[in-house]
Amino acid sequence: MEQMGKLQQDLPSQPPPAGPDTCKGNSGSMATEIPAEKCGKCQCETHHAKSILYQILNKEDRGEAKWHQQYRSPHCSTGSKGCSCVNRRRVVLKTPEATCRRASEVLLKTLTFIRNLPSFYHMPLEDQLVLIQQNWAPLFVLGMAQEGVDFDLREISAPSLLKKILLNQSLSAGNELGGSSLGPSLAEVQKMKNLLWKFWDLDISAKEYAYLKGIILFNSGCHALKYLLYVQTLQQEAQQALMEFISMMFNRNLGRFAWILQLIAFLQDIDADAIEELFFRPILGEATLNVLLLETLHIKPDWL
Repeated sequence: MEQMGKLQQDLPSQPPPAGPDTCKGNSGSMATEIPAEKCGKCQCETHHAKSILYQILNKEDRGEAKWHQQYRSPHCSTGSKGCSCVNRRRVVLKTPEATCRRASEVLLKTLTFIRNLPSFYHMPLEDQLVLIQQNWAPLFVLGMAQEGVDFDLREISAPSLLKKILLNQSLSAGNELGGSSLGPSLAEVQKMKNLLWKFWDLDISAKEYAYLKGIILFNSGCHALKYLLYVQTLQQEAQQALMEFISMMFNRNLGRFAWILQLIAFLQDIDADAIEELFFRPILGEATLNVLLLETLHIKPDWL
């Protein structure tokens, strides 16, 4: 446990409890932009009369009629399977200056945590690169949860297929307009917001966050590691320390331990590109966040 001693350092106190709900437990972060009453049956499932115009549009893009998918709050149902509306909707931060500043502070604290772990720098450079590139996104979201950083969103209106036809725009140009340059998809961002609220509901303590960061950073699922056994050992030690802490603080209630581990699995599903696009593109411009992370950690691969 000596190598994981740094994981027990005192971190900022846990985030404040969740705020009032607006849609059956909804966080209400987008309530001003997208009414909560839209939670319910997806509007894209509504059948329209098969007019000539409808058939033309439907022939070009069957998914365009699904644009009006309802807003998914942290506690609303996920809706019909296979509906792509929420994936097509693009969002940006409602207050980018303030939110990006807080996100940058979270990222800096995350990198500081890593720099204070001697066990991380005992590994070969190649292993450090793999661990950072694969795990910075879940570590960042965990840091957002610890710091209690919530954020409001604003939906971007993308040009409809009909408008593209009338303006004689090519489909390839339309695809570019609907791409990541307009912002990440609502589906990816909402997935992250859902996870934040789940962590806040559990009221995770500072020590639990420290152990969780160790579990995520030393992810033995990275099979391309040279020191795979070493990383597995560090992750097991962090898991054991978390289990012992929960057992001591919660009267041996290991159900909490199992639930937290499940949230870690969900963290691994967060799209790193969506995080970079939402929180750091307004700051970095065309720069790559991966390069900034490695330079901050004083990791100098050959290709930099």
